[in-house]
Amino acid sequence: MAQASEMFATRITRRQFARGAAGAAAGIFAAPAVVRGRNLNDRLHIAAIGVGGRGAANLESVASEEIVAVCDVHGPNLDRAGSLFPHARRDKDFRRLFDRSNDFDAVVVSTTEHTHAFATLPALQLKKHVYCEKPLTHDVYEARVIREATARAKVATQMGIQIHAGDNYRRVVELVRSGLIGPVREAHVWVGRAWGWQSEAAARANGDIVSVRDRPPGTSPIPMGLDWDLWLGPAPARPFHEVYFPGPKWYRWWDFGNGTMSDLGSHWIDLAFWALDLDAPRTIEASGPPPHPEIAPASMRAAYEYGPRGERPAVRVTWYQGEEKPEVWRRGEIPKWDSGALFVGDKGIILADYGKHILLPESRFRDVERPASSIPKSIGHHAEWIRACKTGEPTTCNFEYAGRLTEANHLGNVAYRVGRKITWNAANLTCPDAPEAAPFLRREYRPGWTLV
Repeated sequence: MAQASEMFATRITRRQFARGAAGAAAGIFAAPAVVRGRNLNDRLHIAAIGVGGRGAANLESVASEEIVAVCDVHGPNLDRAGSLFPHARRDKDFRRLFDRSNDFDAVVVSTTEHTHAFATLPALQLKKHVYCEKPLTHDVYEARVIREATARAKVATQMGIQIHAGDNYRRVVELVRSGLIGPVREAHVWVGRAWGWQSEAAARANGDIVSVRDRPPGTSPIPMGLDWDLWLGPAPARPFHEVYFPGPKWYRWWDFGNGTMSDLGSHWIDLAFWALDLDAPRTIEASGPPPHPEIAPASMRAAYEYGPRGERPAVRVTWYQGEEKPEVWRRGEIPKWDSGALFVGDKGIILADYGKHILLPESRFRDVERPASSIPKSIGHHAEWIRACKTGEPTTCNFEYAGRLTEANHLGNVAYRVGRKITWNAANLTCPDAPEAAPFLRREYRPGWTLV
């Protein structure tokens, strides 16, 4: 395993990392003011990869533009999208879609998590604007590859964390940054959802769709129109079974997703990441049930230690999912919201969820003057990306920011799977004190699939 870790470290060097960081400092995106000579009122030519489920919603959100190609490994999804956009080219294999890349300016990626990087990287290499669903990639290594490719491509990018465009998040960020609650030295983020293995009784109680833990030995009939081999993509081959498909069943299996952590962590840890100006954690430790080789846990926690950032002190950010909750929540010292983000400052605390937030203790902040709004109202998460494609304006969830968030989220699962506290060397993408973490930082791909 040490050898794998060393190979990992040499693939992305310190010089490459510095180059990517320099690109981020320069703004990452310096595209021309128009796309192919068209102005703001002209429509983008968009190719959509993955058009069922979340992909269908993304497609609807960009339907004001010209949809020139739709792609999905599941025939019924492809047919539905094709009926909505009858002039769009249809493809089953996104690798073939890129053979005719001159047809489109931008790509929307809504495939399963384990193929995100494989659909996103060629688009960036061809200098196409990209919108990709969260999480940006399946592992840490892929997130760094995408960040570096984005720095070179200089195109408009956006990861699908739609709540980032909400007014509530923006007001919370302003409050934290204003210093109203004083320096923040700890933050807690928790979600009630538990996409992972749990007992059959718990699964029934939660209305979950599956309680199996081990890989099923049998097979199920492949749904009509599904190309199972293409759906597997770079993941290890296995017979089709209904426990994997359709979504969100696949989220909990390590070969296809990363459980609740990478999925909802993209939405909820985003608030702490944004408000506290976080980057790469120094150390990560996690706890939960004994790690299983096949499937992610339903309940777990992960604690990240971040160093000082400018005048901001070091901060500890703890993630909880499923049955895990912060002690202050268990003691009833704050409202017991099912999901939330808690910022603990020297002078008070802020409790937030997607749509609301409160300052605590309420008696202290009842008549306090809030900071003036400094973060403009969003025109909409997808609309922001479309405008950026046409004008070169920045997006708030570009792949530089989203890539760092994705790396950190994945490291929570890495620490959990290793089973002990790990130190993170962000420059070399290694855990120096835990070489056994290497396979969780960068996976091996099935023959015929490479990320280059």
